[in-house]
Amino acid sequence: MSQQTAETVGALLRDVRSHRGWTQGQLASALGTSQSAVARMEQGKQNLSLKMIQRIEDILGQRIVNIGASSRMTHLRVEGGHRLSGSVDVNTSKNAGVALLCASLINRGTTTLRRLARIEEVNRIVEVLTSIGVECTWLEEEQGGQPRDLRIRRPEVLDLASMDVEAARRTRSVIMLLGPLLDERSEYRLPYAGGCDLGTRTVEPHMQALREFGLEVEATAGFYSVRAPEADGADRSFVLIERGDTVTENAIMAAAHREGTTVIRNASPNYMVQDLCFYLQGLGVEIDGVGTTTLRIRGRASIDVEIDYWPSEDPIEAMSLITAGIVTNSEVTVRRVPIEFMEIELATLAQMGQELEVSGEYMARNGRTRLVDVTTRPSVLTAPADKIHPMPFPGLNIDNLPFFAVIAANATGQTMIHDWVYENRAIYLTELNRLGAQVQLLDPHRIYVNGPTKWRAAEVGCPPALRPAACILLAMLAARGTSELRNIYVIERGYQDLAERLNSIGAKIEYFQD
Repeated sequence: MSQQTAETVGALLRDVRSHRGWTQGQLASALGTSQSAVARMEQGKQNLSLKMIQRIEDILGQRIVNIGASSRMTHLRVEGGHRLSGSVDVNTSKNAGVALLCASLINRGTTTLRRLARIEEVNRIVEVLTSIGVECTWLEEEQGGQPRDLRIRRPEVLDLASMDVEAARRTRSVIMLLGPLLDERSEYRLPYAGGCDLGTRTVEPHMQALREFGLEVEATAGFYSVRAPEADGADRSFVLIERGDTVTENAIMAAAHREGTTVIRNASPNYMVQDLCFYLQGLGVEIDGVGTTTLRIRGRASIDVEIDYWPSEDPIEAMSLITAGIVTNSEVTVRRVPIEFMEIELATLAQMGQELEVSGEYMARNGRTRLVDVTTRPSVLTAPADKIHPMPFPGLNIDNLPFFAVIAANATGQTMIHDWVYENRAIYLTELNRLGAQVQLLDPHRIYVNGPTKWRAAEVGCPPALRPAACILLAMLAARGTSELRNIYVIERGYQDLAERLNSIGAKIEYFQD
């Protein structure tokens, strides 16, 4: 970008900020950057990445430089067939991050989330929070890098009527505001949740859990109309009809600001639920049974705490990076793997013949999560004797299942993968056939994967589901030649700089627009 263009962008930013009555801090939150970075942008002194230019264009509602197609889609070009080497760290958890952002509304004090995953899903929730009056400030990195620490201060009264509907509808996580907003207002509306296209993902389990607290929700045109219960200190005990992660989190957040004791049975003990519990314990909420399916929560009606919290590392990203090493037959070390949530995955890989070196354990920055480093070795894989299927924790993680389709394609023999949770996620895995895989769809939940595969380069459109999209990118690493993955927004919803981080260990991936 030329100096003249940078100065023009700066003038546009100053104009739009003045027109909207925003501070530099508010504009920084909308852009997902720091206030000092906005100050440099407005002075024409900040280098702007393609991603930042796109976010500026979104806010301005106009093109500012001659780089993007009118479709505004970003793609990846992958030169495959290269061995990878070196080491890469696992980032903090996407799913924990969005839950913690929602839970920060319970705290009247200041929450600072450290090393938060900088992904589009987080950006959407930050946009929603900012639109209802929450002060979200990205803190400047010491070395001038992309800010990763987010300071959150909520106002005394949230402006729910001003919620950014477009941002809310681009994420399913918005449903998780019902718990922390339990009795914020007597009546309000919440936009329908969006996110991945994974079939009919009913919100009824959320409603069943929150009705236990007296919340009334009615579905109207494009919105949930919510009537809040009266605050009470009653004890309550109930069973979740579905051991879902976000359902459990919603129930926990509702219980956290109720004075009585709440017992939740059939609760998910998964990694993001544990992170949420650790954060709430830091706010003074008493929670017994963390890591089990029965939680006993003694909430607090008023919480005003200054807290720093480090989310733990993401086992799904860990599996993604380990898969990259396996499918390219490479020696790669993936550091900071949360082993408690990866043990079944690693055992399954060992059964297939994958050689792995696992380091001794050490603690995550939250002081609670156990981490290891995992090194992949070039191996000869065979199909497992039994099908591969997910289970609620401590079983094989539901979101890690798709990666076994890519891995099984490298193994000799036939592997059945049974994705019983989602109606159509398995269908998207048949897109691996475009790259030379032999994936046979049995029904919307089951596939046969026949291997080994001679991967070949191809152009593939990103499926509208996060993990299958990541699987196609990983398969492209193994395919000799140049592949193109089109419209990668769904990947950026769940991964921070995945292409750049794969490049750091020897991949050859570049962004482009038409």
